[in-house]
Amino acid sequence: MIGATLIVAFAAYLVFLFPLFHSKIAETPHNARYDMQMKKLWNAAQTSMRDHKPLRAEKALLTILKFDEKNAAAYNRLGILYAKEQKFDEAIECFEIAQSLDNNPSSLHNVGLIYLETGAYEKAAMAFEQAIELEGNVAARFIALAKAKEKMGQIKAALDSLERAYELDHSVATLRQILAIHETTGDAEALANTTARIEAQIAENTANRTRSTRRASTKTKALAARNTKSTTRAVAKSTPRTPARRTAVRKKQI
Repeated sequence: MIGATLIVAFAAYLVFLFPLFHSKIAETPHNARYDMQMKKLWNAAQTSMRDHKPLRAEKALLTILKFDEKNAAAYNRLGILYAKEQKFDEAIECFEIAQSLDNNPSSLHNVGLIYLETGAYEKAAMAFEQAIELEGNVAARFIALAKAKEKMGQIKAALDSLERAYELDHSVATLRQILAIHETTGDAEALANTTARIEAQIAENTANRTRSTRRASTKTKALAARNTKSTTRAVAKSTPRTPARRTAVRKKQI
């Protein structure tokens, strides 16, 4: 099974072209029926994948592509389906077609994950690098590239990629991956430095959580106090004034 989660962004609506000689009156209901059918197919594909019914999902996606052969989103989704079924050749083909139709970093990342899983590390690294060129602010892309570089024996490049990822996510998990590489190389100084960074990051995360909890508690208390005051005022306004109270109010006004 693929170790990494495939991240795919796909379009919510489809646009279709119809013959120009159709009248506007005849075209409108046709478009509506067509769009409705496509939405049903998308829903069927997504529901089937969620319910682990790959054959039904595949049928729905292939039907979409039958009517719209340039639908990159459908190819991406079909690639995910094939990848989950470990049909890696078919998955790669789908992702590559999707990439040729829509220069999308997610498609490149997906195909890179398949290459990584199947041992084609150079192709995987190339795919991840191209995805980073298009979208260089996603830590997962650098982490995936680091895995490919490490498999290729390019330890320094792998560490550099992980450091880039850490700049983006400040994640303890990323630092632990850096530590794991240093453990394989036996670099005692790097091990000590990375261990200290992990401890510092954990302490920072704990402090941030504590501050967030305190702010949330203070906000909750302030909100409760405002609600209490509002309730008190509302009760005071709604309470009928007795003769004695009305007299006191008049005296105060005088």
